[in-house]
Amino acid sequence: MMIETRNITMNFGDLQVLKGIDVSIQKGEIVTLVGPSGAGKTTFLHIMGTLLYPTSGEVMINGNKVYGLKEKSLSRFRNQHIGFVFQFHHLLPEFTAIENVCIPAFIKKAPRHETEKRAIELLDFLGLGHRLEHKPGELSGGEQQRVAVARALINNPDIILADEPSGNLDSQNRKELHEMFFSLRERFNQTIVIVTHDKELAAMSDYTLSMKDGRIIG
Repeated sequence: MMIETRNITMNFGDLQVLKGIDVSIQKGEIVTLVGPSGAGKTTFLHIMGTLLYPTSGEVMINGNKVYGLKEKSLSRFRNQHIGFVFQFHHLLPEFTAIENVCIPAFIKKAPRHETEKRAIELLDFLGLGHRLEHKPGELSGGEQQRVAVARALINNPDIILADEPSGNLDSQNRKELHEMFFSLRERFNQTIVIVTHDKELAAMSDYTLSMKDGRIIG
């Protein structure tokens, strides 16, 4: 099992946002998390991605009890095994596309030559081989999101977690991004979990987890 959560709860003060969530996701699956705003989808995704500690419960990634790791080890595990794609790209405006993509690998202390070679390969695969030296302000919204996807892939993570990745894209770029996730799975066999309100993307996924009021309802 690539991702397994057991009885995940999350409280913010007196407010209980997650109310005991159990899920199991196999390697290579594309799973969508759907539900109304405020259902707890993003909170749950962040807990799966080790960005947020749950109030109680357990997260296992590829057999590792991730919240048993100390902070530095957890950060290293996250960097090496999990890639993130967000609705807002969070690209650094002063850096070029290739420099933005390389950042997680440089944090990992990967060799520069190997990192830049892989970044070029990823950007070329994503149709941006001609935009390597362009800064985010010189790229369209769809191109910026593809740079963010390449950045998520640079360390060859086991898991990609995406939070409303197509939320700011027009219909054509949204369609291309959705198809790209399936191309990535075919090429790299990654496990992909996507929070989305997009019914088309949810319908394309292997299966959908519906959330409401902090629970999985289907």
